[in-house]
Amino acid sequence: MPDIRRLDSRDPGFQQALERLVTREEAYDRRIEETVGEIIEDVRARGDAALLELTARFDHWTPRHAAELEIPPARCAQALSSISESGRGALELAAQRVRLYAEHQKLESWSYTEADGTLLGQQVTAMDRVGLYVPGGKAAYPSSVLMNAIPARVAGVRELIMVVPMPRGEVNDMVLAAAAIAGVDRVFALGGAQAVAALAWGTATVPAVDKIVGPGNAYVAAAKRRVFGKVGIDMIAGPSEILVICDGRTDPDWIAVDLFSQAEHDEDAQSILLSPDAEFLTQVGASIERLLPDMPRAAVIEAALQGQGALIRVRDLDEAAEVANFIAPEHLELSVAEPQVLAARIRHAGAIFMGRYTAEVLGDYCAGPNHVLPTSRTARFFSPLGVYDFQKRSSLIQCSAAGASILGRTAAILAHSEGLTAHARSAEVRIRKDD
Repeated sequence: MPDIRRLDSRDPGFQQALERLVTREEAYDRRIEETVGEIIEDVRARGDAALLELTARFDHWTPRHAAELEIPPARCAQALSSISESGRGALELAAQRVRLYAEHQKLESWSYTEADGTLLGQQVTAMDRVGLYVPGGKAAYPSSVLMNAIPARVAGVRELIMVVPMPRGEVNDMVLAAAAIAGVDRVFALGGAQAVAALAWGTATVPAVDKIVGPGNAYVAAAKRRVFGKVGIDMIAGPSEILVICDGRTDPDWIAVDLFSQAEHDEDAQSILLSPDAEFLTQVGASIERLLPDMPRAAVIEAALQGQGALIRVRDLDEAAEVANFIAPEHLELSVAEPQVLAARIRHAGAIFMGRYTAEVLGDYCAGPNHVLPTSRTARFFSPLGVYDFQKRSSLIQCSAAGASILGRTAAILAHSEGLTAHARSAEVRIRKDD
């Protein structure tokens, strides 16, 4: 059974212990960085030929020519018709809810006209082409297809290019069905750093995109870092996290499996429980011991809980909110009597799940809000993936003659103060003599 650390905010060294717990130092793996660099340069230099060789090397199947890397729309449509009725129903309901939520996020253009006739505003436009990376190595993630593609489609992105690895030449029908439901335009059987490179620079077969979104392994993350600037990226996601705040009145078994839900992702995932009730923390610990053996991924859960998990006693819920804001978790469950009151005190969290009945897993699949969230305390400055990540804003400025004359005087003074005479002259030539 996992030896989960116990912390108490009353202890003198609590803050230092908390900082050690949540500081996720990003290990710089020179081997990964060097390999990724070589892959990217190879794809840039040789295009499709490199993709064919790298696919054979890493995914263990050998396409005869580059055209075989593309999965035709008919294959996605076939997958949609072949999956179970319950599977299709679940995908369609999840897609409907994600789309409905995304519709509320759309940014709209706006403008206003000043008294002298000068117009100022903001024009919102969508990106032309976006690349969606969908993991497909150890498991299949149709939910990631929906969460990445639907907000982009709602934003008005003209073309969605999806890449998904196809180990040993096999592809998951639920993933392809999700692509059909979400309206993905083109799908390529590509994964790893080579897929990111192809999306960033383009090849004869794979079109270059404006932005790459979606999670992946350490090689994909390293590749996204390297191509940023050539294209946009969503974020560099780290291991999954859940923080639960409970007042001690929720069934401890519920809380235990909520902690499991993120710990089962991988050994680096983090699950933390905060409560002012010391006896409740003990009860949850007992539930973990009793329920863990029945989990198919028990070894992974145990490693995650023992490595990064914690049961933390706080003085009260006010202090729990302070600790939560310091941790800035990816997922935050408020399993308390008045969750909305407590939520008003939370400043930093990727997604907030309010009430005893709102399990984080609902947000992973079908609640509606996006499951692509900031990790590793980046919720202090990052937000969940949304429609706004696929829209751009352009400033609108249209001066009337009077406005150009009035603003020109101010602009010229500031330009001269900066020693930029041509700037000043550009403003001064539009100043009317009679003003």
